[in-house]
Amino acid sequence: MSWRRGIVVREVRRWPGAIEYAVALASPDPAGLPEQVRALAYVSLVGEPVPGDSVLLNVSALVLDLGTGGLALVVAVPDRLPSNLEHPGHIVKARYTPQQQFFLAVDEQDSPHHGVLTGSAAQAGSLDGLPVVVADLHSALPAILAGVYAERPQARVAYVMTDGGALPLAFSRTVAGLRESGWLAATITVGQAFGGDHEAVTVHSALVAARLVLDADLVVVAQGPGNVGTDTPWGFTGVAAGEVLNATHTLGGRGVASLRVSFADPRERHRGISHHSRTAYGRVCLVPADLPVPTPANPEQRLVHEQACALVREATAALDLHLVATDGLLDALADTPVPLSTMGRGLAQDPEAFVTAAVAGRYAARLT
Repeated sequence: MSWRRGIVVREVRRWPGAIEYAVALASPDPAGLPEQVRALAYVSLVGEPVPGDSVLLNVSALVLDLGTGGLALVVAVPDRLPSNLEHPGHIVKARYTPQQQFFLAVDEQDSPHHGVLTGSAAQAGSLDGLPVVVADLHSALPAILAGVYAERPQARVAYVMTDGGALPLAFSRTVAGLRESGWLAATITVGQAFGGDHEAVTVHSALVAARLVLDADLVVVAQGPGNVGTDTPWGFTGVAAGEVLNATHTLGGRGVASLRVSFADPRERHRGISHHSRTAYGRVCLVPADLPVPTPANPEQRLVHEQACALVREATAALDLHLVATDGLLDALADTPVPLSTMGRGLAQDPEAFVTAAVAGRYAARLT
């Protein structure tokens, strides 16, 4: 970890749970960082710094010149610590790190929902056919929702954020905008991820809570921002998408696999259907699931259809291919309440990435 001291210059912007600041470094930087850096403070961890505060920063992402997460992070405001607040709950997240926190999880004994989650419906593990759309990248979330609302404007959608990417949900300005616009009814953070409207220990309990506590019509599950990949067959966080489909099937839900697609990514392994989707859905998923793809209307979509057919033939489990019309989806995607961006590319640069995700949302909405 690379540490620095700094002085808060000004607040740049804020959204629920997080504030971005301009911070001046306290001394010339040995790694060549600029005199002033962007720094993010999570309110639940460090409180709200104000201009003039001395802050301790983690600048590792800046030193490594990372894309996603390319910010300094406020570790502490040493001269003005946040109040010691009493919190209910006994579930620890970021366990055994200096930033560990205690939460009241939806599934723990002290939760007001514990009785519901130990009742007969929960014991049976029945989602009663609840559609669960699973995606690899966080950037698919608003596109999936565009497809849902193009088909069913009054749908009540919950988002379950797994811990494959960012752990604090507050890092996602996308989720903040979707919550503010009403496109998400509620959020649940799972595993080591934290900061949702509800916390859950596992994906399984989160899905049951989405059904029995939140009364969701449909659930979208994806990791937070910051997908990790290593250019190896198994070393990427998106493998968890296949495990979520397994959990959905176990609990009696209807798993819908949202494909990661690109025609702007220069890497051959991500052209058309990414190898991430081929591995997660074709090899990690061990249960039946639905695989929606656009009804081919251009060369790119024809290739996606061909690749999807090959995926279905070679998959370990029974993937059910569904062709879904794309009429109206580009207009819906152009009108989302948050900007669309995947791997730094927007709708104009990589339209099939978002159209394919929207198709998954449209298909799932028809199941509700």
